Amino acid sequence: MATRMKRRDFIRRTALVGAGLLILRDPKSAWSYQANNRLNIAAIGAGGQGGGLVNIFAGMGENIVALCDVDDRRAAETYKRFPNAKRYKDFRRMLDELANSIDAVTVATPDHTHAVASIAAMKLGKHVYCEKPLTWCIGEARAMRKAAIEHKVITQMGNQGTASDGLRQGVEIVRAGVLGQVREVHVWSNRPVWPQGVDRPKDTPPIPPDLDWDLWLGPAPYRPYHPAYLPFVWRGWCDFGTGALGDMGCHTLNLPVMALKLHRAIAEGKTVVVEAEHSGCNGESYPKWSIVRYHFPARAGMAPLTLVWYDGGKKPPQEVLSLIPGEVPGSGCLIVGEKGMLYAPGDYATRWQLLPADQFRDFRPPAPFLPRSPGHHREWVLACKGENITPMSNFVDYAAYLTEIVLLGNLAIRLGGRIEWDAATARVRGRPEAEPLVHRPYRKGWTL
Repeated sequence: MATRMKRRDFIRRTALVGAGLLILRDPKSAWSYQANNRLNIAAIGAGGQGGGLVNIFAGMGENIVALCDVDDRRAAETYKRFPNAKRYKDFRRMLDELANSIDAVTVATPDHTHAVASIAAMKLGKHVYCEKPLTWCIGEARAMRKAAIEHKVITQMGNQGTASDGLRQGVEIVRAGVLGQVREVHVWSNRPVWPQGVDRPKDTPPIPPDLDWDLWLGPAPYRPYHPAYLPFVWRGWCDFGTGALGDMGCHTLNLPVMALKLHRAIAEGKTVVVEAEHSGCNGESYPKWSIVRYHFPARAGMAPLTLVWYDGGKKPPQEVLSLIPGEVPGSGCLIVGEKGMLYAPGDYATRWQLLPADQFRDFRPPAPFLPRSPGHHREWVLACKGENITPMSNFVDYAAYLTEIVLLGNLAIRLGGRIEWDAATARVRGRPEAEPLVHRPYRKGWTL
């Protein structure tokens, strides 16, 4: 099916979501597709999370036409479930051969190849669903946003909590002024649950026969294969993943960033100051624990605030934790306002509680002004098919900015000390050594 969106529709949708709106046409029409009106989807990353994505979209009735994975063993179960899908190891070859046969692409590779795969697909006019975090570095996040605008494609990042009624209602509560001005936010995570604070292994075991190691490395600097790098555990290695903050920040920071319009500070080119303390970063793997303080300026009528991120077993100070009733979970978010607090336990902020509880005993939420979602993945599918809906975590208006905020924490961790991020120029003031961490140099043969 032809899925290139008309320019006027793209401009209209972008304007709507930029205003904080997500518009659905008649709900009945969004569910009325016939079996022959299916997206032809190609998956880049078909094992693990990628295999899960393929199952989700196939379960919606979409057509899985191609599967690409550098590890045949990792993708074996997905290959069995979709025997008619063409198989590839190199997504570049897949996109070249199937450029006229696919409508959309899913990207569920390690972080360091998100951008090269997604942008290659967008340049061909393909809609893209990419897992979080959107990219490995800030320069890539900005390139992803630019490509989505230029090629007028439908995009969505995989922070699925964005679609929950609970998160959207939490956003409405904060924006309606129920908490008053907010100047303090605390977010904590139980990550990492993989090795960090470790050195590069020195032995060089043989590469498994089912794995194309060179393709797995992609744009990252070459190094010998070792099972310490994959699967899953790549998240802790600086060349491949984005650590605890990168892995979970797009989930756990999602509610406060959206509710307090922190992404507008980036979009408006303001300066954000970030400070990090941690167990030590050797440049090979991320720290065992970190505490990152973001200082955001005023934006959109909201007061300046400090947001503090904690991982690796660290949590807010006891005077903050004492405000939370009951046992404090391993992950959560506390937004502290002048008139009260909003507490969202867990990773995805799909539920919330206003504190102090006695003060809000008879509270009634404000009238909804954000639409309720048909489902995070379905938002993207319906938009790809031309329905009047804009995915809320699209690259252009939200996901690239959220990812930039998340990755600023990693910049502070890796550079050490205090950094001043000039969002207008995409530079860390006075720290030229930050440049390769902001705009990653690629290995020969790889490009955006």
